[in-house]
Amino acid sequence: MAVASRLAVARVSPDGAGPAAAGRRRRGRSAGFASVGLPPAAAAARKGRRRGGAVAASPPTEEAVQMTEPLTKDDLVAYLASGCKPKENWRIGTEHEKFGFEVDTLRPIKYDQIRDILNGLAERFDWDKIMEEDNVIGLKQGKQSISLEPGGQFELSGAPLETLHQTCAEVNSHLYQVKAVGEEMGIGFLGLGFQPKWALSDIPIMPKGRYEIMRNYMPKVGTLGLDMMFRTCTVQVNLDFSSEKDMIRKFRAGLALQPIATAIFANSPFKEGKPNGFLSLRSHIWTDTDNNRAGMLPFVFDDSFGFEHYVDYALDVPMYFVYRNKKYIDCTGMSFRDFMQGKLPQVPGELPTLNDWENHLTTIFPEVIFIHYMVAYLSTLVYRTLSCGFCLQVRLKRYLEMRGADGGPWRRLCALPAFWVGLLYDEESLQSILDMTSDWTKEEREMLRRKVPVTGFKTPFRDGYVRHLAEEVLTLAKNGLERRGYKEVGFLREVEQVVSTGVTPAERLLNLYETKWQRNVDRVFEHLLY
Repeated sequence: MAVASRLAVARVSPDGAGPAAAGRRRRGRSAGFASVGLPPAAAAARKGRRRGGAVAASPPTEEAVQMTEPLTKDDLVAYLASGCKPKENWRIGTEHEKFGFEVDTLRPIKYDQIRDILNGLAERFDWDKIMEEDNVIGLKQGKQSISLEPGGQFELSGAPLETLHQTCAEVNSHLYQVKAVGEEMGIGFLGLGFQPKWALSDIPIMPKGRYEIMRNYMPKVGTLGLDMMFRTCTVQVNLDFSSEKDMIRKFRAGLALQPIATAIFANSPFKEGKPNGFLSLRSHIWTDTDNNRAGMLPFVFDDSFGFEHYVDYALDVPMYFVYRNKKYIDCTGMSFRDFMQGKLPQVPGELPTLNDWENHLTTIFPEVIFIHYMVAYLSTLVYRTLSCGFCLQVRLKRYLEMRGADGGPWRRLCALPAFWVGLLYDEESLQSILDMTSDWTKEEREMLRRKVPVTGFKTPFRDGYVRHLAEEVLTLAKNGLERRGYKEVGFLREVEQVVSTGVTPAERLLNLYETKWQRNVDRVFEHLLY
């Protein structure tokens, strides 16, 4: 079926409803929608609200007054610790990126086309625009936001929600909205981890100040950073913790299992029109993007690890920028530790604020990430991993960001949060993961990180293969979801199919490429069209 005709075909969700139906149907404990494609918070806010409003000051934020007393390391540690919350307040946040393309030519969409999509979404579905100078560079509605990655990848940063039913309904609503607006413009959206057809020189550059700084800096610190920025897409989930001990346990479990998630969601086997030699090229790219701010963080497994240790690490990660007077100031190569002593030549004598610390934390890309809950997660300018693939990285700010599934079809957008929620939000499953991985060595973890993007489930590990690990982990995830009591296990059906066959999504695509598609990678645009 041609791509143009596929634009009019609704996908089927776990309960039989595609994105177009998301606004018409309640799903389990989902929030439901007051009108087609409109989340409840936005529906409630419609009354008395100006349509198509603009957010005048785009994040990252800057404080109105400069600091007069230096921040101390204790301040930074306390900032991270303030993310602790009781279990009844834990929420689930889902983020996903996708490639926009012209249906007729398959070429990546340019900024003026993206601008028109953003304007259309704002007008039709009551989003507020986020501006950088005279350019609309994102949208915000309640606790959701839409942002642009460096190459125009379109990202939804979802609201923190209670159940997987709610998160999947949110995804369906978003896909319905972008489909409704994009279809009229002859634009489709592709769920894949790496741009399958076009060279780096073919990718448009978005008019965002921080990306210019990164674009100039990346080639100095790795060979694949520009590919990461412009040609990758990811799906990720953001999760809470109750204490420093709980954060440590989840961080360790997340790091250890990153390669397992990479194999399950591997979906980036093409580059510039042909197979690239990887099942998850996106994950491989992170091995040579910027090793000062990306990787496995072996110190997470040390007895001394905690909030303070992570702060010490982040203080010495080279900075990208500071944000002053609505401008990004290039501070590449300087450390936040220098900034705390008033020693940044770019802003002589200035001392950092906690907003500067928040902004700095968003530029660190380890396998698991610690993130500020309301600024980094909801900000449309927070830098998101631009690959729709591996490095299910875990980052620490004030919640844990599990980054690393390759972008894929919408069923997998719901499956990734189900996978991690089942493992990390259930005490029994979490302890089982920690027991299973407790004797894995640093060398074994690094081996999995480097080999799984190439060989997937077939990667040998001890007396078995990664497929056997995936089977055991999937059982724990299902059991964890069952014990949550929200009837969420159905969201793992896509993962069950992958693990039971031992065939990654990327291998399925490669088989289609060699057979039905007759080595024509263009067919992937219709096969994985949202």
